[in-house]
Amino acid sequence: MIIEKTKLAFQKLLPSTEPEPPAVEDPGEEVEEEKGKKAKVKKEPRQNGVIECDYAVHGYHLDAQVAPDQLIEAVTIVDEAEFFIESITGVDWIKEGQIEVVYDFSRYDFDTCRVVIRTRVDRNNPVVPTITSIYAGANWHERETHDFFGIKFDGHPHLIPLLLPEDADFHPLLKDFKA
Repeated sequence: MIIEKTKLAFQKLLPSTEPEPPAVEDPGEEVEEEKGKKAKVKKEPRQNGVIECDYAVHGYHLDAQVAPDQLIEAVTIVDEAEFFIESITGVDWIKEGQIEVVYDFSRYDFDTCRVVIRTRVDRNNPVVPTITSIYAGANWHERETHDFFGIKFDGHPHLIPLLLPEDADFHPLLKDFKA
């Protein structure tokens, strides 16, 4: 199954560098069920930077956390598994002084699988490599993410504003943005 193959490829890319922590009972995540009832949904533990998720709860099957220098190799894994890029966005973790870049991938076939690749960078110097050499369609996604979060995609062929005015010196989705 494509989920297992992709998970194994990510685990090879992200070998565990620290001893496994002792097993702790995860209280799970509380989710709303029909008729106002709440239920606990357990997340699988992250293994070598990868977590397998319940699609019905999270909207994706695999979640891979990679370092910026591992991004190209991680994206190559999903490309070779015939995924397409859905979106690229950012998350401003202002208290942690970081910006997270989130890449969503999916497949069309009957072995449907959605994968999220995440990487975090310093908020004061948000630079990640471009993936446009792997997915040409990432060009516009990266330009939009640059507009709204100020993330620089190193090596991007044409990183100019897509939606904001060309002279814009602000990034409206950063949490400390003031109009």
